[in-house]
Amino acid sequence: MNELLNDIENQNQFPKTTDEEGYIYPEDPLVKQNLLSWQNDKFGVLIHMGLYSTLGICESWGLCPEDEEWIPREGFSNYYDYYNYYNNTINLFNPIKFDSEKLAKIIKKSGAKYVIFSSKHHDGFCLFNSKYTDFKVTANNCPYHSSKKPDLLKDVLDACRNEGLKVGIYFSKPDWHSDYFWWKYFPPKDRNPNYNITKHKERWQKFIEFTHNQIKELTSNYGHIDILWLDGCWIRPLNTINERVKEFCNYPYDLDINIEKIAEEARKNQPGLIIVDRWVQGKYENYLTPERKIPDRPLSVPWESCITMGNAWGYVPNDIYKSSEEIISLLIDIIVKGGNLLLGFGPNGNGELNLKIYENLEEIGSWIEKNSEAIYGSTPYPPFKEGNMAYVTNNNAIYIFYSNDKNSNQKIDQVTIKLNTSKLYKVRILNYQSEINYKHYSNSYNIFVDNNLREFIYKNKIITFKFS
Repeated sequence: MNELLNDIENQNQFPKTTDEEGYIYPEDPLVKQNLLSWQNDKFGVLIHMGLYSTLGICESWGLCPEDEEWIPREGFSNYYDYYNYYNNTINLFNPIKFDSEKLAKIIKKSGAKYVIFSSKHHDGFCLFNSKYTDFKVTANNCPYHSSKKPDLLKDVLDACRNEGLKVGIYFSKPDWHSDYFWWKYFPPKDRNPNYNITKHKERWQKFIEFTHNQIKELTSNYGHIDILWLDGCWIRPLNTINERVKEFCNYPYDLDINIEKIAEEARKNQPGLIIVDRWVQGKYENYLTPERKIPDRPLSVPWESCITMGNAWGYVPNDIYKSSEEIISLLIDIIVKGGNLLLGFGPNGNGELNLKIYENLEEIGSWIEKNSEAIYGSTPYPPFKEGNMAYVTNNNAIYIFYSNDKNSNQKIDQVTIKLNTSKLYKVRILNYQSEINYKHYSNSYNIFVDNNLREFIYKNKIITFKFS
């Protein structure tokens, strides 16, 4: 059983969710070790970049011929005109202002411990130098191929490792540019293969080989990799489809790409590699990845919420970004339930990040630096969340994140903190230099708020009490 979440499991307060019931802990000792280390990290970032960055649209979803409001093709009345327009954007892709070192430094400063970078989205456009396709950043018809560091994946991973960050690779299992997935003989119908793979077994087998070959490139040619993050949950064995994913998985035949062999080959090159076959329960979903949401209570298995900083995963013009305070609140809500936050954003077509992203990352990093002992390596502590307080424990201390309601005009005279223990603790506030006055009761502490502490609370919005 996972050491980090033993307390939750032992308390047995909650019935297991379907996802928890279906989770399989890795048997490989090195994978276990790396997974435990990853759980201690608490905070990572996910960077989306591609042709869609140049166009400023919702990733490559416009290529998907499904009738969904969130898949717009603005300015086009004909799907095929849009399809050609999108794919021809390779002739425009030239993020000449992209600075991987600057990016890695601000991520490091933010307090994030790991970076996951998109090697290709569902459109199949590769940000790495794959020899199995010409639809890539290093192709002669892509202007960026003549830059000093055209292999964007290598550039980013090298820069991040130089800053001491762990690195992961986002890889889309579906590939809408591959003739082995969307065969040009037929029009695409939805996100799935556009042909009957049981009638054309050799074509589907070629797609499987193509996928294996690209993942082998990623795990062989790009230095040490910590995480392989596989997206596109509808590419999966037919017998793994459950209620949670069936709305995405309406293809009638088995889309098994032999993940077991992929994992085996990948771990030959990358021993201990964490593999996240998203939303496909089994041995190769090493941690759960709820998207744009947070579980309502602690989970007893490894998990990570991937959440956008704005509304989109990559760059779109005039996106509305969350404030640093909102993101810190999300981080707290996640870690008190035993998870990690994966914060998503991306550069524009020139390779630049919005100034709000820099501002947020700086402010998040400043707060984490002051409260780091309550973040990294912490585990949930009951009652986990109660009102405007959230509880974790770390190194035999209990930490309570206290959020002040900035919209309240009520004067704070005291703060009452409930603890499920009668043990007598010394109480202090992280980053607060003065002693605090408090009184201990059988299962609670009353913190008396003087003018100095009241000013500190109002100024910082979220403060951390330490009981040790």
